[in-house]
Order: sequence, then C-alpha cells, then structure tokens
Amino acid sequence: MAARGAQTGLLYRSMNTVTIIGSFSGEGECARAVRAVRTARIDDFHTFSPFPSHKIAAAIELPKSPSRWVALVGGIAGILTGLAVTIGTTYEWRLNAGGKPLVSWPPFIVITFELMILLGGISGFLAFLFMSGVPAFESASGYNSHFGEDRFGLVVRCTKEDADGVESMLKTAGAEEVVRGV
Repeated sequence: MAARGAQTGLLYRSMNTVTIIGSFSGEGECARAVRAVRTARIDDFHTFSPFPSHKIAAAIELPKSPSRWVALVGGIAGILTGLAVTIGTTYEWRLNAGGKPLVSWPPFIVITFELMILLGGISGFLAFLFMSGVPAFESASGYNSHFGEDRFGLVVRCTKEDADGVESMLKTAGAEEVVRGV
C-alpha cells in the first residue's frame, strides 16, 4: 500500500511540472537568466547556444569533471603495468645483456612511459565519453533549431506554482520570447 502511494506521489509530481523555454539574442542575457534561475534554487534547466559560451558556463557553475582523475588512475595503472611486464619478463627469462643487473631501470623507463601515456589517454577519453553522455540518441526536450543558429536558449522545468515567477525572471533577464510547454 505504501508503494502505491509513493508511485502516485511521483506521478502527481511529474504531472505538476511545466517546461518554460526562453529565447535570448545574446549570451549576456542568457547568462543573466541562468544566474536568476540558480538564485531561485531551480536546478532542472538546460542551456543551448550556437557556440561555446564562457559567460553561460560560468553562470551555470558546473564543478570540474572527474574525468581527469580517471586519466590519472589510468596513467598510474600504465606505470604499474609497464614495471610488472618488464621486471616480470626479465626474471622469467633471465636475460642478462652485457653483464648488467637483471633489473636495470633505464630501459624499463621507456616501456613504462609509453604504457602510462597509452592507458592514461584511453581511460581519459573513455571517461569523457561516458560522463558527457555521448552519443545522445534523442534530442533534449525544449530544443529549437534557432538555438543552434543565432539564438541562445534556456529550458527550465519547474512546478506549476513556480511557472509564473520563472517566466517573469526570464523576461526580466532579457528574453525575447518565453514559451510555456507541458
């Protein structure tokens, strides 16, 4: 019985949300609208722009991507793999070249470096793909083809009670057009 009530509550909440789409002519106005939406503590929004905008990215205040830490772990795994392979094969085969000691670091550094770069690069690239959601199999809700040409867009999902306030925020920030969706 409690599970049905929880599902009904979720259904009620999803039916109670509204999508508001604002169209802006410049990145400054869109960034101002993003700051206003974030100040109102609304976190469910998406921005669209015809080119990468540092003003909008700064207004969104996204945290740094953890993909750099994945690349670091991949690089460390490459170092450990390179050392394990070189030292392991040296002890397994007992190859003594020119009377040098079996574990001689200078030739091992080249293979270790190459594996560090290889595994670090591959893991960083895969982390980037996974964390960025590439490829996207469906377009984002509220996308308008003008957002890729000459307009900036801000799509906000909020409750029906907050919709009028969000519309006025977008108009105050400089939206040329504000459309309410379902």
